[in-house]
Amino acid sequence: MQCLRIKHASWAFHTANRWLISRGSCSKLFVGGLSYDTNESVLKDAFEKFGEIIQVKVICNHRTAKSEGYGFVHFASDAAASIALQKMDGQLLDGRNIRVQYANKGR
Repeated sequence: MQCLRIKHASWAFHTANRWLISRGSCSKLFVGGLSYDTNESVLKDAFEKFGEIIQVKVICNHRTAKSEGYGFVHFASDAAASIALQKMDGQLLDGRNIRVQYANKGR
């Protein structure tokens, strides 16, 4: 039985690592449902109370320069991002309920 436990633990560790690697960094959050008036300063102000922020980006249309209604917040630590996700998902920001998720790899 001990051999099976080791094998199982090894498999679980490998699976968890593969999940984290495929997911990319857990310190970058996708923020959707933003008001078109929400800029990077407003987004940073809303999230910086959860930890050090590396970068904030509101995605804008290249032709019109207007917000597309979503952005990204990149924290210095996974722990800060996790707390921000838990606290901010569904909260009101600039009159809109925002959606917060971990960002997909490549964004």
